[in-house]
Amino acid sequence: MDTNTRPETIELIRLADPCQSVSVRLRSAEPTLESLGVRYYDAEAVVTSDFVNGTVRLGFDSEDLSDWGHLLDAVEEAGRDAEQEAGPEEPFAADWPRSGRTAYLRVVCGDPYVVEVRDGTGTGVVVSVPLDMGEGWTAESRERLAAARAALGRIRTG
Repeated sequence: MDTNTRPETIELIRLADPCQSVSVRLRSAEPTLESLGVRYYDAEAVVTSDFVNGTVRLGFDSEDLSDWGHLLDAVEEAGRDAEQEAGPEEPFAADWPRSGRTAYLRVVCGDPYVVEVRDGTGTGVVVSVPLDMGEGWTAESRERLAAARAALGRIRTG
């Protein structure tokens, strides 16, 4: 068990291999703000490795939950396309939540995957974590997303 996780913390994202991880933890299931039907949540991106450990504030809204599901769809599609095509190509990369508002993750699909935690609006620091996640990580990520949606009182919409 991770002793740094508070009991009420909901882990929305966990991308890990046996040696290191990047996760996004909600600080509370209660939104920090609700406006025009959109709920805003306070979270933190957590990097854990033998080399560096760090946490940065990350905020997202209820629409970003669907965006994470769409990003997982795109990662799976990019994986299928890579299997069918031969030759060098730029790896698929996507940001979550949308860049520019708070810290965010950039997921780069390669071998290994690379997850960058970018704090462009704050410190300007970027931490790049290569992860050998193996097969099945997107299915586990979808389960984690469904659990987070349930905890936040959202019915799966996409």
